[in-house]
Amino acid sequence: MKQVFDVEQVLAAMTLEEKAQTCSGRDFWMTQDNERLGIPKVMMCDGPNGLRKQPGEADHLGINKSIETVCYPTASAVAASFDTEMLEELGHILGQECRAEHVAMLLGPGVNMKRSPLCGRNFEYFSEDPYLAGKLAAAYIRGLQSEGVAACVKHFACNDQETRRMSGNSVLDERSLREIYLPAFELAVKEGKTRSIMCAYNAVNGTFAAENKLLLTDILRTDWGFDGFVVTDWGAVKDRVKGLLAGLDLEMPGSTEGKTAKIVAAVENGSLDEKVLDEAVRNVLRFVHDAVENQKECAEIDRAVADENALRFAENSAVLMKNEDKLLPIQKGQKLAVIGAYAEAPRYQGAGSSHINAPKVASFLSAMEGKNWEISYAKGFDGDTGETNDALLQEAAETAKNADVALLFVGLPEVYETEGADREDMDLPAGVNALVETVCAVNPNAAVVLHGGAPVVMPWYESVKSVLCLYLGGDRVGEAAANLLTGAANPSGKLAETWPLRLEDNPSYLNFPGEEGVVHYAEGSYIGYRYYDKRKMPVRAPFGHGLSYTEFAYSDLRFDKTELTENDSLNVTCKVKNIGAVAGQEAVQLYVGVPQSRVNRAVRELKGFTKIALEPGEEKTVSFTLDSRAVAYWEKRIGGWFVESGPVVIEVGSSSRDLSLSGTVQMKSSMFIPTVFDRNTTIGDLLQNPKGAAIVGKMMSGGHSDEDLKEADDAMGAGAKRMREKMMMEMPLGSLVSYGRMSDEQLDGLLAMLNA
Repeated sequence: MKQVFDVEQVLAAMTLEEKAQTCSGRDFWMTQDNERLGIPKVMMCDGPNGLRKQPGEADHLGINKSIETVCYPTASAVAASFDTEMLEELGHILGQECRAEHVAMLLGPGVNMKRSPLCGRNFEYFSEDPYLAGKLAAAYIRGLQSEGVAACVKHFACNDQETRRMSGNSVLDERSLREIYLPAFELAVKEGKTRSIMCAYNAVNGTFAAENKLLLTDILRTDWGFDGFVVTDWGAVKDRVKGLLAGLDLEMPGSTEGKTAKIVAAVENGSLDEKVLDEAVRNVLRFVHDAVENQKECAEIDRAVADENALRFAENSAVLMKNEDKLLPIQKGQKLAVIGAYAEAPRYQGAGSSHINAPKVASFLSAMEGKNWEISYAKGFDGDTGETNDALLQEAAETAKNADVALLFVGLPEVYETEGADREDMDLPAGVNALVETVCAVNPNAAVVLHGGAPVVMPWYESVKSVLCLYLGGDRVGEAAANLLTGAANPSGKLAETWPLRLEDNPSYLNFPGEEGVVHYAEGSYIGYRYYDKRKMPVRAPFGHGLSYTEFAYSDLRFDKTELTENDSLNVTCKVKNIGAVAGQEAVQLYVGVPQSRVNRAVRELKGFTKIALEPGEEKTVSFTLDSRAVAYWEKRIGGWFVESGPVVIEVGSSSRDLSLSGTVQMKSSMFIPTVFDRNTTIGDLLQNPKGAAIVGKMMSGGHSDEDLKEADDAMGAGAKRMREKMMMEMPLGSLVSYGRMSDEQLDGLLAMLNA
């Protein structure tokens, strides 16, 4: 173990100015060094689907050249793997690359929610579901940090669009914040033990993330127990002193001396307690100390092995969305028409700060060389713009019409999805759609191989027999396509986001990207499948959907108990069997619903998943363990998670809309919500209280017999009974005085008893 400085001794020896300097970077990528105190500088670099280390002039948008290295599939792709073991392996590999390049922290993963398919940076984020995103992120972090390299989870929080991302204000209710937009970060902290959190540019409910004490201290440190350091997104600081008071530790990139002077002045004039500054400095020093102490030697990365890993990850992440008549995999001896620019030069990553300098990129055409298929190729469209013309379309039609199968390599050009700008719509370029329609008109056996980081509208979907979505599959995506299309690899990815039929169906449609920098999350917790399933709305492809070249049968759902309390865990098992002819992998998904909840809740929510490999005829037992958090909702009146009594529905299957198994257990919760009763409390509210429920019966009848009430109901018509009961349930307690059921004094006595 290396001999490094003692954090507390160094902190005690620091001058006020040295402390202030330590809270800012030395330059664009380095922390501040201090020769007098023996503090070295350490380096941070962009990720997360590769290492973007810039040896020369630095920038944060991927403009200046970085080192040559492997580009792995982006987050939108690897999320479709539903494979935590793969994510942990990816973290290990990137950690080794960081060690070889003497990088102390890799900026990633990104766990912001896919609130809208239009977010220009969705290719860098995992999912619309916080549980899936958090579990995958935690696995990635464990792998990365096992190599002594810190992870930096971003962007905390509600940085779910690129429009005005540096100054915008995300406005949302507390329950949606806690249930949707924070849990992935929470899992990254609690299960991943991330060493760093990157605060976002934007404000949350009017307070910038870099100055938001609720986020950076109350939730992150107090509620979740985070013990790492908080760094800004590059240039996110608005007021450095307010940031320190809120819990912000390190400002990046390197600050001006003016900001250092402001910190010093704030301590000297008493507006900033030096103990607050000390804690920020301590957090930064611990990071530097650990980075040096845990640094392991690493030989130069074996690029051949890295390429093999990138290929395997791309194969494991591809989603077979459609496969009519089992068109895929293509068969030996078939004549193939390969059409589309991305067969020759594939889209494999997004633009911006995560852009990796890959020295070579495998294409489908190069991967198919020597495989003994008869292939004819037509470009079809311009890969940079998506534009086509009559000559390109005619060439494509001539190429396709005599082929057994037409393979169309299409998707979104890079200019359509990039950091810094949101998409304007979900449409593919008109030229791409025209190409697909032209080919389908001359060849009914058409398969689309789709490249892009986010969902698109597919007006030709019913005309093609197969759709294989590769997302942005990294620099080996062409080889992956070849293996998947020929059956050398079996698709096993599942969509980590719902693909709607049209943009207007998306729940954020009327509130994205907001007005004048303010975006209201008016859909609340209903994003993605939570909304579509609640509305029973048709979609192009549901969350969790993905086909295979084999088939799986689910059976024998079992629970280890049928009744439980909020202090119990529930063990769930089922069996999954490969009933097809080839080996394959299945991502088994478990969803939980609380159908009789007293609050508005989703029909079902993902609360468990696992990926298993099965040979033909093989069967495995899959198990899940659920705790009370799986059925809880955020109750603002208690400032915490609340578990209700009542039935809990457990569903298991292969997507949010393909759930073969279902069962119910009973929750017997002892939790209650403290309630203050007053004259506006309704009879229905009173029924929720054990004391109040004991006297409600007399109130409901008003002293009348059942015969009297039935006679009155018959006299007033068929709906009288329902009307009477509904009105009584919604009647304020004060109305009991108005209707002469009790006196003011009696009501005051009742309220006093209930509130005692």
